[in-house]
This record gives sequence, C-alpha cells and structure tokens, in this order.
Amino acid sequence: MSDPRTNDRIRVPEVRLVGPAGEQVGVVRIEVALRLAQEADLDLVEVAPNSKPPVVKIMDYGKFKYEAAQKAKEARRNQANTVLKEVRFRLKIEAHDYITKLKRAEGFLQAGDKVKAMILFRGREQSRPEQGVRLLRKFAEDVAEFGTVESNPTIDGRNMVMVVAPHKNKSEVKTEQNAQRAANKEAARSARTGTAGDEDEQPAPEAATPASASEPAPAE
Repeated sequence: MSDPRTNDRIRVPEVRLVGPAGEQVGVVRIEVALRLAQEADLDLVEVAPNSKPPVVKIMDYGKFKYEAAQKAKEARRNQANTVLKEVRFRLKIEAHDYITKLKRAEGFLQAGDKVKAMILFRGREQSRPEQGVRLLRKFAEDVAEFGTVESNPTIDGRNMVMVVAPHKNKSEVKTEQNAQRAANKEAARSARTGTAGDEDEQPAPEAATPASASEPAPAE
C-alpha cells in the first residue's frame, strides 16, 4: 500500500477533519484544515481517501510512520507458519526406535508444528494394512497430550500416513515463549534487587562493651 497523501498533496476542495486528539471537527475547506494543522505544528494526513468527502486527520506523520513500521516489524517477528514435519516408521519397529521417534514427534507438536506419521511397508507387509493402522493409532494415543489426529490413517502408494495437529498453533506457542522469557527476566531482576536489599538491611554489629565497665575490679 502506498503512503497516504499529506499536507499540500491533498487536492480536494473539502475534507472531513479529525483533530489530533481524535475529535470530530466536521467538514471544512481544505485551506482551513491545512491552516489548523500548521498552527498545531503537525501534518494533515488523508486517512480515508474514498470517503465523500475524504477524511483527513491532524497528526505527527513522522511519528505515525515510525509506530506503524514498529508494529509491522513486531507482527513479522511474531508471525509463525505451521510446518508439516514427518516421522517415519517401519511396521516392525524396535521399541527404542519407536520411543526416539515418539519423542521427536512430541517436540514438533510442542513447537506448534503438525506431524505426518508415515509407515513404510516392505514386500508382503502391504498385505497387512491393519497392522499399520494399529501402530498409527497407538502413536496417536501416545502423543494425545500434545496433539490430535487431523487425518486418519490412509494408504498412500506403498505407505500409510496419518496427520496429527498440535493443540496450540505456532503463534500461540511463540506468544507463550515470549511471555515466559519476559517473566524469567522480571524474576531475575527482582531476585537481584531483593538480594541487594537484604544485604543493605543486615543489622550493624553491636559495639563491644569495655572490660572495665562490665567486670568488677579485682579485690586488693
């Protein structure tokens, strides 16, 4: 989107003017709107060019552009697209291999990504699809804490696939991670401040009492 027209670039006879605090001034001649903006040492910015008449606002356009750029930057940083990760199994998979792939899939789901679980059939294994369904259903039960089945087991050529979607999308995960990092920083800062305060509040050691004042004089 191109930048809005500002100040002398707004070439219409009348505008609907909005003041710097958001107050509705009403329909005025463009000359009046420009004069009011100049008197406020601000800019006149066209915010709704297709209205009849166009809507303009008195504002600090430089500050407005900077804040808009910062918001766009923050949105891009927080934007996260869900990725389809793949985990492959053999029909006769060893227990430790299964656990390894299960943990990997859990990590993908916790990060907000979908998981495509695929069983690779070899030879006569293709004639026993029910075993593949059982394995994938077991996998779905094992990752149920982190995701739910989005598409049930289906045959795809020589393979069988199932897709599991995470409970939280990537944007939600990222937001939670940012909040957790902020909380950790605040806790660390509070801990440092509290430690310093505790040290400052330590009571001063009592002065030693002179021996002559506390002990009786020896008898002569």
